Amino acid sequence: MKFADFQARLQNVMQSGAKSPAAVPSFEDPGQLPALVLAYVGDAVFSLHARTVMLSAESHRVQVLHTILARMASAPLQARALRELEVELTEQELSVVRRGRNAKSRAPRNSSVSEYRASTALEALLGYLYLCRQEERMQQILTRIIESMCSEMASEVKGDVGNER
Repeated sequence: MKFADFQARLQNVMQSGAKSPAAVPSFEDPGQLPALVLAYVGDAVFSLHARTVMLSAESHRVQVLHTILARMASAPLQARALRELEVELTEQELSVVRRGRNAKSRAPRNSSVSEYRASTALEALLGYLYLCRQEERMQQILTRIIESMCSEMASEVKGDVGNER
């Protein structure tokens, strides 16, 4: 789709009396959206949540926040968080995870294909929960993800300190 076509569609949506674009759109069944669309939304959900959580620890040094967020948004760390979380997921959530993992996309050079697919699966789950307006469940999962990532990053730091001797 060309940008001009997108602009025209957006203009039509806005003129049809739709609510603010910031409002969560209503879908009959968000589970029917393509997995990569769910992951696109889930990426934004995760990024905003992680940024908000990080502000409680550091609110003045933007470069520090950016560096930590980049690490948290990395495919290897998200893949590890998903592995730890999978045993706690419902059948419906596991179904969304499978769809996200099987979505066809290109993995970046800095992660393996399996890590990238797992990362996409995690983001698809978050996008699904957000669009289904399952805020409480989404918050539970986001909390578990952040806990897992903080634990992993802390163990990496301890390992680096031990290797300096």
